[in-house]
Amino acid sequence: MSTQTQAAIQGFKEELQAMSDMAERFAAKELHPKREENDHYPFGELFTGTIKNACDAGFFSVNLPSDYGGIGMGEKALASILEKISMSDASMAGIIFTNAAALEIINQAALESSCEAIYKMLSANDVLPVAFSSFTGIGEMDVPVADKNGKISGRINFLVLGGITRYAVIPAAESTQSNKISYYLLDLNGKGIEKSEPVYSLGLHACPAVDIFLENAEAILIGKAGEGEKYFKAVQSRLSVAAAAISLGIMKGSFLEALQYTKDRFQGGRQIINWSEVRMLLANMIVEVLVGQSSLAGACNDLENGVIGWEKTARAVAIHVSEMACRATVDGVQLLGGNGYMKDYGQEKRMRDAGQAQCLLGMHPVRKMDLIDMIIEEGQ
Repeated sequence: MSTQTQAAIQGFKEELQAMSDMAERFAAKELHPKREENDHYPFGELFTGTIKNACDAGFFSVNLPSDYGGIGMGEKALASILEKISMSDASMAGIIFTNAAALEIINQAALESSCEAIYKMLSANDVLPVAFSSFTGIGEMDVPVADKNGKISGRINFLVLGGITRYAVIPAAESTQSNKISYYLLDLNGKGIEKSEPVYSLGLHACPAVDIFLENAEAILIGKAGEGEKYFKAVQSRLSVAAAAISLGIMKGSFLEALQYTKDRFQGGRQIINWSEVRMLLANMIVEVLVGQSSLAGACNDLENGVIGWEKTARAVAIHVSEMACRATVDGVQLLGGNGYMKDYGQEKRMRDAGQAQCLLGMHPVRKMDLIDMIIEEGQ
């Protein structure tokens, strides 16, 4: 390895660590102190100031190409940021992930078609984040229809960030191409668009979503017509490591809070951390955390180095880590006893958030079936 290459690798590692450290500081200052208050949305105020600060910190530009004012660091940096953010409040991680998924659709389209005009629109001030249906797979949703003039009519359920942003990346069936799916950039301030009230979800309450209704709405085609399913599958593979990072962060935050609580809590004159049952639950949690951490690191390296089969590994890790997070957060609630069910301790929120995070880029059972379908197809 040349000295120049070594220097480049070291420089990237330092940048990656700097982004991770910044995300940790951001979470501690902006998210953790108001975790309970922020979770009241949509029955309380949305933390719009915090979202603006996340934009200023560059968290919405991680996978925006540097030619258009982005950071262009890719999935490993995104995963590192999301893990740190999710340890405090995964709702913000859901917002960052949604924007990244929307941008990645454009990145995939740009590999085979010019998207310069779209990138320039999104590089303007105060445009990011971009809305996207980040909790639904493309095969699981009823998509609107684009007519021969490119005008779109229909409905999209649970468009994440659709109520607070200007632009959205949405799928539509092409009426002139046997209903093949394409992706479009939609100006949510345009004509022919109505929005519902915010949709209340299981977890990630401050990652807001609405249903939208379209009637001959104008939009800009992203990439090639009819290639939407291909773009989505590529995004599903590449951002699986980011989805896994959110689940890992939730799991880590749950463990650390449970650990601290059991150290601070005394009963019968003893720290409850000295009870064998408590230690066993903590042991179960840290095993899940360490396995998830190792799995995610391996998947990131495989993706970064283009190892054959990295797509299957990334998807499997996302599925597995999300399952572990659901188990670990339940243990986290149990370790706090009755307090674990109280909102001000944060554990019941993490339990709900872990369940919601399982749906990133598609329902959990569907993603499992998609994975085995990939493997079976490769063997034929």
